Amino acid sequence: MQLKPDPTFYPSATMAMKAPPEKLAYVAMLSIKGQGQHDAMADIDVDPASPTYGKRVGQVEMPQTDDELHHFGWNACSSALCPWAGHPHIERRYLIVPGLRSSRIYVLDTKPDPRNPKVVKVVEGKEVAARSGYSRLHTVHCGPDDIYISALGNGGGKGPGGILRLDHYDFTVKGPWEADRGPQYLAYDFFWHLGHDVMVTSEWGTPDMIEDGLNAELLLAGKYGHQLHFWDLRKRTHVQSIDLGPEYQAVLELRPSHDPNKTYGFVDTVISLKDLSSSIWVWHRDGEKWAVTKVIDIPAEPADEADLPPLLKGFKAVPPLVTDIDLSLDDRFLYVSCWGTGELRQYDVSDPFKPKLTGSVHIGGIVRRGSHPAKPGQKLNGGPQMVEISRDGKRVYFTNSLYRSWDEQFYPDGVKGWMVKLDAAENGGISFDERFFVEFDDRRPHQVRLEGGDASSDSFCFSG
Repeated sequence: MQLKPDPTFYPSATMAMKAPPEKLAYVAMLSIKGQGQHDAMADIDVDPASPTYGKRVGQVEMPQTDDELHHFGWNACSSALCPWAGHPHIERRYLIVPGLRSSRIYVLDTKPDPRNPKVVKVVEGKEVAARSGYSRLHTVHCGPDDIYISALGNGGGKGPGGILRLDHYDFTVKGPWEADRGPQYLAYDFFWHLGHDVMVTSEWGTPDMIEDGLNAELLLAGKYGHQLHFWDLRKRTHVQSIDLGPEYQAVLELRPSHDPNKTYGFVDTVISLKDLSSSIWVWHRDGEKWAVTKVIDIPAEPADEADLPPLLKGFKAVPPLVTDIDLSLDDRFLYVSCWGTGELRQYDVSDPFKPKLTGSVHIGGIVRRGSHPAKPGQKLNGGPQMVEISRDGKRVYFTNSLYRSWDEQFYPDGVKGWMVKLDAAENGGISFDERFFVEFDDRRPHQVRLEGGDASSDSFCFSG
């Protein structure tokens, strides 16, 4: 505990955009085969003035195996400055790293040497299940009162999934978050509007629906998630569900407005059963209720059957497979990862209901196999997947691995890992940084977190 607030905490997104540029990125690295292998956390130098820019400068291996590290996060962030938080003097120091298959929680201390974080605590999956009733841990967010982690399943690997809480100080599992879940059963992502005491959650599937890959029978039957859920954040009770329709399968990443006075946000759906397209929706208030409006359709691309993996051959098309989105801190630009077609899109969402496409790059892709300017003759697989934006909005980082079993289905030749960086122009437009192309021969890169904070890990209680 510190005597004054952590200098990386900011009361508002506008102030956070003036923070010093990040010099390190932490990247979760997945073992290629699983089956008794260790995952790891990489430290990537992202300081352009450094002689090791764009290189791996540190690494810590997880002490256990078969984890499938997923959406890790900081122990604390700017939400600690909310008036009701009660702990403004904790530090943004620890990375809370969940294992999606193992249900373990690793706590990594990034201090005193940020390039060499150390594992200081391991919470085993059995303890997580005993204390919370959950397993298959997915996403971490630092809240004003606790650390929150979503889980895809119950302690037995079935449903329902939900959210558990960790203590900010000793990282013990405090229990399930929900006091009354209502009809919610499937789980995936979660986020909030802190100024309005609102939690929003999305849906993917239970562990037995996703761990062996995409189940075509379940997909065509509309069994993957297609709802949004709204909750009273303080009371921990379910308020409303909105069904996007079973045509829209896998409602995944939630990106609320960073301005706490606003009540809208963006969510993606991975695939439409009608035409294999992906889509972006906006949730918003409509009188006393919540509503959702589709604002972007991204179509599938025709393809030669011979170039497609077995799962897609009968469709003769490549679905975009939007698997991640991210919103800049000024709520102006939305970035959309098309993991299937190998495209990263930038939209101006100053008017969230009328997005304008302002930038696009191609790299990897199921059929396209686009190269990077650093190695123009090298065909790449995987595609834009986990995306993260710097606090000032000028830099965009992304990696190319989704989830081991899904990697193998859509890229059966085996995903070879890479991480790239884009430069974003002030008024729209993105381009590759030709100096930044990180290859991972030993593992596959997934979630990215930036030193000092980034666009998807902080939430704010003050506007302006």
